[in-house]
Amino acid sequence: MYGGEDFDARLVQPGWDKINFNDTKWSPAQVTAGPGGELKGLSCAAPPIRAFEIHKPVSTRTLTNGDALFDLGQNASHMFRFQASGPAGSVIRIYPAELIKDDGTVNQSSMGAGRRGPVFCEFTKATDGVEAFAPKFFYAGCRYVQAHFTIPSPGSATLSPSDGKRDGVRGNHSRIKSLEGIVVHSASAPVGEFECSNPLFNRIRQLVHWAQRSNMMSLMTDCPHRERLGWLEEDHLNGPSLRYEFDLAQLFTKQMHDMADAQTAAGLIPNIAPEYTVFKGGFRDSPEWGSAYVLVPWQQYEFAGDLDLLRQHYDGMKRYVAYLGRHTTNHIADFGLGDWYDIGPKLPGVAQLTPIALTATAFYQHDTWILSEVAALLGRPDEAKQFSNQAEVIRAAFNETFFNATNATYATGSQTANAIPLVMNLCESSNRVAVVEAIVRDVRSRSNAVSAGDVGYRYLLRALAEGGRSDVIFEMNNQSDKPGYGYQLKLGATTLTEAWNARPGASQNHFMLGQIEEWFYHDLAGIRSDPAGPGFKKIIIAPEPVGDLTWVKASYESIRGKIISDWKHDGKKFTLHVKIPANTTATVYLPARNETTVSERGKPVGKSPDVKFLRLENRRAVFAIPSGEYFFESLAPW
Repeated sequence: MYGGEDFDARLVQPGWDKINFNDTKWSPAQVTAGPGGELKGLSCAAPPIRAFEIHKPVSTRTLTNGDALFDLGQNASHMFRFQASGPAGSVIRIYPAELIKDDGTVNQSSMGAGRRGPVFCEFTKATDGVEAFAPKFFYAGCRYVQAHFTIPSPGSATLSPSDGKRDGVRGNHSRIKSLEGIVVHSASAPVGEFECSNPLFNRIRQLVHWAQRSNMMSLMTDCPHRERLGWLEEDHLNGPSLRYEFDLAQLFTKQMHDMADAQTAAGLIPNIAPEYTVFKGGFRDSPEWGSAYVLVPWQQYEFAGDLDLLRQHYDGMKRYVAYLGRHTTNHIADFGLGDWYDIGPKLPGVAQLTPIALTATAFYQHDTWILSEVAALLGRPDEAKQFSNQAEVIRAAFNETFFNATNATYATGSQTANAIPLVMNLCESSNRVAVVEAIVRDVRSRSNAVSAGDVGYRYLLRALAEGGRSDVIFEMNNQSDKPGYGYQLKLGATTLTEAWNARPGASQNHFMLGQIEEWFYHDLAGIRSDPAGPGFKKIIIAPEPVGDLTWVKASYESIRGKIISDWKHDGKKFTLHVKIPANTTATVYLPARNETTVSERGKPVGKSPDVKFLRLENRRAVFAIPSGEYFFESLAPW
């Protein structure tokens, strides 16, 4: 899985895959225990992995050592397929990489090769003719492929293909008749489309999209090369962004079973599931990671109206929250990794700008609140009240410990420290405006730069958007001079990188920081599920014209059907095309001076029997509509 795959075509037994083949000399398969202990059901029930497209080299060149370097043009989860000529016994070794060195050779540092040696596939030819090879058990996140060709000297044909000291002479790339990268990932169906008038935002969406695809396997991996582990914080922090793009109900259901399998007798949900390796300290036990066991099924309920995961894992969720409670002092949890990979004075890693206790306690409280909501949905009123009361106690302790009334900020006043209390409703309503303003001041003081990391960035986006400051989000991301999406693109990245500054030592293909997708769909296009009707039974369409955007076009194939939000404005008129699926209703927030300046299909909206005016709110006319297709036009309020 990590090192690569070797295949010696000389050892193929003719007819081995045909009926009546004599396999009496074969060794029988050995039964062995797998990781994770007792399986709790359906942990292998992920969608299949399939091939989706082929990347042919955009350039090929011969290196000074005679090797061939192929540039596939796109960093992605690739399997390889090539044809090669040369005499029998020739060995073709294929090295994948995300980066190349100054001398043109592949640089595998971002793939972890420095810790465990080079990553490669090796094929040994059986004949003197042209032969084809494609590995069956290996893929790698890569853009570049270096091919090394060794031709055996006379008398060396019996050398072992794993012998790195074989004699021979190097061939050149002309011996590789063809090479291509096959993009492989989970067959989870795409459900979202987004495009807007801002070219950089469209490129950012593709940057994130490729990282999502590359890590969407039989679990959501962190990266498609170095680790390929199921680091759980990514599943919920990127959950909405992923769900707007792909139907992940089946894959996340499988991952919930992985989490259940990994839960310890004490109730701990480790940071990775399946727990193929047991880490220590915060790398095994961090509330922001383990809380995926509570947040993933809650998000599935929000997006699909599906109670099955909440019902099935309710007892396990309770055991995890109880575990967190046993590891607190005066209701404050102070352990874990915190806001991983935030931008501080040191190299990124464990949180630098935000106290670990703040994020850990916030997630403990939020998990407890969700349990109160779940208990009520499952018809357990006594437990709902118990968890609700417990959540309020934690909330009070959180504010007493971290809120600074003098300057209306939390703890260090970092972007993450202020954003999480707002989004998780830990902040008192009387302080919310001031805390949002504190976030804006911090962003402006950094010349509109982000400092939040893996855990905090989603909450930074949500806090600003919900606080009416999507203009700040626009300015943070509509630039390429400071670490962020545009900066990565300027450096030549084709997939989202692990670090905001795309440093070469870090992975060049991580979906960890891809939460911007949620803002594209939820806020710019305004496609949201109404909490009053989860699973898009009731829909909100609330587009957000911001910055230099003049149009946004998006669709989302919800569990109830396709939803469309397509808007344009020219500074005077605002038009909105909306499609609402059958058996649902929607509330539409339309930028307008008032309801009398709004028309639908060219007629005053008051004359439409299907459109009901509700109110004016923040320079928006709010309407209720049933399922159907609508074409609104209004005089812009700006």
